[in-house]
Amino acid sequence: MEPVNSTEVSEFFLKGFSGYPALEHLLFPLCSAMYLVTLLGNTGIVVVSMLDARLHTPMYFFLGNLSILDICYTSTFVPLMLVHLLSAQKTISFLGCALQMCLSLSTGSTECLLLTIMAYDRYLAICRPLRYPVLMSHRLCWLLAGAAWVFCLCKSVTETVIAMRLPFCGHRVVSHFTCEILAVLKLACGDTSISEVFLLVGAILLLPVPLAFICLSYTLILATTLRVPSAAGRRKAFSTCSAHLAVVMLYYGTVIFMYMKPKSKEARISDEVFTVLYAVVTPMLNPVIYSLRNKEVKEAARKVWGRIQTSR
Repeated sequence: MEPVNSTEVSEFFLKGFSGYPALEHLLFPLCSAMYLVTLLGNTGIVVVSMLDARLHTPMYFFLGNLSILDICYTSTFVPLMLVHLLSAQKTISFLGCALQMCLSLSTGSTECLLLTIMAYDRYLAICRPLRYPVLMSHRLCWLLAGAAWVFCLCKSVTETVIAMRLPFCGHRVVSHFTCEILAVLKLACGDTSISEVFLLVGAILLLPVPLAFICLSYTLILATTLRVPSAAGRRKAFSTCSAHLAVVMLYYGTVIFMYMKPKSKEARISDEVFTVLYAVVTPMLNPVIYSLRNKEVKEAARKVWGRIQTSR
């Protein structure tokens, strides 16, 4: 592989929505508000799950990890995107582009595995309730979450290094609002086959395989739930899983639509708008879904808020 000459491309220009000034003016307040809700909502879930002892369970441990992931994922590109929406200078340094690419790949990939782990946790809780405290121990929770973070970080570092070592030969206009790896690879004038193979293997490992595992887990959960004699027991089991299943459908549905559809050689503004929707809206909706569909979270939030008011 031919190493890149750092003097050829020292920065990239993120084209984004520069050709649509009216859309930029519309997106700025919308994305600002959604980013603020994402930060407040996910931070609230992390704080509540830490302060309320009733939420010190594997389910809320993984939910806290998911909230931290959503904060990290949106923070990799939304602040710079907001600056670019108001600025004519939409550049990012070569190193900054590589860092943004790596972090967004890592956090997005980790969410795929974390949702799978959460499905496995719900399977054990409902299908193996008597052995659940032993099977899903505190140590195993940390091991599963840590393995997901470390594996996806290593995968993303590898993909980023391979992509950014390609020669760009002076091409530096990225047809996106972030250093999305597929958009950056279009600028390379060298052989991108190795990078594409790594991305394909990663996509298979993190999209159809985890999704199949999630579907299997919920099939077993459904079969077990339907055998529960009492209607109240069935409702409790369904309510426990409904929030997680809604998040899975929302996240995987949008990601598969974006990355599994036929690729077009021409960059389309509709693709970027849809990317904003799934990359900004989905992390914002996660805490909303879990808060509205989960009585324990709402009660814990009211309890924590009551403590804050009392302390004043």
